[in-house]
Amino acid sequence: MKNKNFNQEIVWLLNEKYGGQLTDKAKKDITCLQKGRPVDYVIGYKNFLGCKIDLRHKPLIPREETEFWVQKAIENSSGEVSGIVFKVLDMFAGSGCCGIAVLKHIPHSRCDFVDVDDDCLKQVRLNLKINGLDKKRYRVTKSDVFSGVKGKYDLILANPPYIAFSQKAKVQKPVLDFEPKGALFARNNGLYFIDKFLQGAKNYLTPEGVIYLEFGYNQKKDIEKMLKKSGWQNYVFNKDQFGKWRYLKIFNF
Repeated sequence: MKNKNFNQEIVWLLNEKYGGQLTDKAKKDITCLQKGRPVDYVIGYKNFLGCKIDLRHKPLIPREETEFWVQKAIENSSGEVSGIVFKVLDMFAGSGCCGIAVLKHIPHSRCDFVDVDDDCLKQVRLNLKINGLDKKRYRVTKSDVFSGVKGKYDLILANPPYIAFSQKAKVQKPVLDFEPKGALFARNNGLYFIDKFLQGAKNYLTPEGVIYLEFGYNQKKDIEKMLKKSGWQNYVFNKDQFGKWRYLKIFNF
């Protein structure tokens, strides 16, 4: 299976980056694949809901599970009244893929991108430029969760680090070796940032605002306790396209 997947990655690499040609540079990239580097990093970008997400600053690689729920968020928000600014917050922005997809598909949206990592902020700015988005429609802010955030939002998207350190042995080796650990792991059995987010989010949500929060498949029960502790009453847990618990939708009404 590994050889089959590796061969598929080579084909993908050659087609995406080299027009199907096995050039000298392509051979060097294949060597990188052999050493375990994720194919998306070697290619240099990832497609995400019709957006080109550059990865040169090595943010977390966008996952198809994330793409699934962001698509749901866009579909459920696209009926908002045009002409009225639809305010969005992309928390733990990473590459910026979630907020950029919203900006692309909801014309009257405006998005604030927030992350604590300087390289991620560089990556977000670059991806906004690559996707040709108007500077008037976004703001990029360095913030430790809500510490640097002001205002209220109609839609908050959050994909925090949520893997417990105790689960490290179950994480694939290429992910551990190459992707940013700060975007993967969290204290308190993976729940530290989720708890901190849930405690503060209500202060930044409009009266009828909605939150989409990604979490680990085995964290549903613990998050339910956090929701009650934080005073949230209207929420729905949802599964991803693979049938695993993956994202939470919270309503502020």
